[in-house]
Amino acid sequence: MTDLKHAPQSAEVEPLFQEPQPSSEARRRRSMRWHRVRGVAKHVGLVLAAFVMLYPLLWMVASSIKPDALIFREPWLIPSEVSLENYTQGWNALLHPFSHYLANSFLVVLGAVLGNLVSCTLAAYAFARLKFRLRNLWFAIMLMSIMLPIHVIIVPQYILFSELGWINTFAPLIVPKLLATDAFFVFLLVQFFRGVPRELDEAATIDGANHLRIFFQVMLPLATPALATTAIFTFIWTWNDFFSQLIFLTKPDMYTVPIALRSFLDSTGQSSWGAMFAMSIVSLIPLFLVFLFGQRYLVRGIATTGLK
Repeated sequence: MTDLKHAPQSAEVEPLFQEPQPSSEARRRRSMRWHRVRGVAKHVGLVLAAFVMLYPLLWMVASSIKPDALIFREPWLIPSEVSLENYTQGWNALLHPFSHYLANSFLVVLGAVLGNLVSCTLAAYAFARLKFRLRNLWFAIMLMSIMLPIHVIIVPQYILFSELGWINTFAPLIVPKLLATDAFFVFLLVQFFRGVPRELDEAATIDGANHLRIFFQVMLPLATPALATTAIFTFIWTWNDFFSQLIFLTKPDMYTVPIALRSFLDSTGQSSWGAMFAMSIVSLIPLFLVFLFGQRYLVRGIATTGLK
């Protein structure tokens, strides 16, 4: 009798029917099909998300061409009746034509943009390149001022400007910009100037240039993206500012666009919704144009003034 321990091991029995393995070409096609489906689903999701974000704006555009009686009766975007009377009525509905309030806003925005470009750039260059006593302390205080909400400082500002006789003038909205009060833009420009190689300063110093010449001939030409970012953000924030303009401007002749739009609403219920929506669309046109033509500089400015 043969010893079972020394019996030869039987070979594994292969199955009679084997599953055919997919070829590399089939796997590649399946992978490509899956990527295509995933890409389509991602784009559909992005389109739906964009529609949700743009729906309020689209609804306002549709409401601006509807009669007042249909604005809240027909919540969908396609109006059953189209009328452009809201634009003609809204343009002349207030004490002055709406162009008067647009001009006031442009004047305030122009002063704010120029003030921030001059003052914030000079302050940022001083923090980034000059050495003076307690520089780090003053820079930290400047950064902490970003955390102060406007509601904390609006009362002292109102008392100060009232004593100076600046209420119902554009001075409270423009003069502080000349003093580098927007710490965010100072910090933005400091980050940019710190990224500029100091060898450029040293080369200019060897050629006999002082700090003022270095600032204007070396730094400013290189800081075009950061300056464009400062100008665009200042334009948008000042144009949309309602709270401070409402506090300092109380005469109808001095109203800017945000306050003029508020005048279309009546607490008694007699609100001109269609005219307000129409003039809101008109007031968005400058913002759209500024962002459209400045988007390239805005992206470059944010990219070059990030973390260095």
